[in-house]
Amino acid sequence: MTTTPRPRPKVMTLSDAAAQRVAQIMARKPGVVALKLGVTKGGCAGMEYTMDWATEVGRLDEVVEEKGVKLLIDPMAIMYLLGTQMDYHEDKLSSGFVFNNPNQQSACGCGESVNLVPAAPERLAELKA
Repeated sequence: MTTTPRPRPKVMTLSDAAAQRVAQIMARKPGVVALKLGVTKGGCAGMEYTMDWATEVGRLDEVVEEKGVKLLIDPMAIMYLLGTQMDYHEDKLSSGFVFNNPNQQSACGCGESVNLVPAAPERLAELKA
């Protein structure tokens, strides 16, 4: 009896607006293969999201391909980003990427840092299955 492996859930998803904006920026960056996302300690709330352009896929990077865009997730950030949707908002005074993260408990008043907790063990088990 052969079994078909169950597809792995994506660590992150992209809204249409975020995918379109990432694709627009990447089109102007020769040699870039993906947008790499992660988290780092810092800011008054404890953690900050990181975004950088990648010219190659790292051996341990989690690859998310959606809506014509490739994201690389830093392996140390997976437990903090599991279930996150990346969106892009633009209005008269500002524009930028927004992370709708179920693992976020709070954010600082200036919006530069967040308090993240690791995803619940059952969500991590889903990712590994």
